[in-house]
Amino acid sequence: MAQELGRITRPEVDSFKAERRLFLVPLVYSFADAPAEYLEKFERYWKQVEEHIANLEAKLGKVKRVYHESVSVGGEEGLKVLERLNSGSCSIIRQKCQAGAQLEALEDGKLLAECLDWERCLLLGLASEAAVQKVSQFYMEAARKRYEHISKRIDETLGEGEVAMLFIREGHMVQFPKGLDVFSVAPPALDDIHRWLRDYSRRAAEPEGEK
Repeated sequence: MAQELGRITRPEVDSFKAERRLFLVPLVYSFADAPAEYLEKFERYWKQVEEHIANLEAKLGKVKRVYHESVSVGGEEGLKVLERLNSGSCSIIRQKCQAGAQLEALEDGKLLAECLDWERCLLLGLASEAAVQKVSQFYMEAARKRYEHISKRIDETLGEGEVAMLFIREGHMVQFPKGLDVFSVAPPALDDIHRWLRDYSRRAAEPEGEK
């Protein structure tokens, strides 16, 4: 089970010396026309993530491998993909790569594309309940294969005693490999963002006269 930094008692460092370690970072994205108040929370979140990772590295070792959802190529080419995906995670990852870490290809491009296509179908809204069920089944099967591939890639590329970071959205279904100690990075700003998004969605759903 993932251990959440700052919210549970930290484990003794000596107990993890022989194990592979993974810092699990929830992905937070910006969006078009995001209000200034959200952008402030977005920037604060990634600043806190950077600080928490530095604290973990000081106790558990330097990050050697980096994984990021939606990235199917590694190295400098993968960093170029990240520049388009997420400025917050990209900045941290670029710093780690400059310090000697390796950005690994995580995704199978075809499986990722299939998941996104089925997800788009569900988001569009389908008139037939039978069609919704079928598309949901196709999506879940593609997602299962996708997350199995992600777990396999981590297992194949993360060496004994190495430390890695994984940037992935909350609610993922990755079953992590055996012999991997997972540390969840969840700074206070994450709760602030959750609250803001809930309020934003509620306000958007209100009739115009009630806003």
